[in-house]
Amino acid sequence: MEKPHKKLDVWKESITRVSLIYQLVKCFPKNEEHGRIRQIKRASVSIPGNIAEGAARQTRREYI
Repeated sequence: MEKPHKKLDVWKESITRVSLIYQLVKCFPKNEEHGRIRQIKRASVSIPGNIAEGAARQTRREYI
């Protein structure tokens, strides 16, 4: 059974954006690897993660 968040267009779009961001940061200078690159990656992954977490809530109020 498909998870409820995987049906959401916003979740699908956020996954696409994460892939694009990961490709983009490959072009950044290596000296940014432990600074901005890691922060950008974490921030981008948090979006679909938060959507999935919200979709897993038990009540409609929590879901919203």
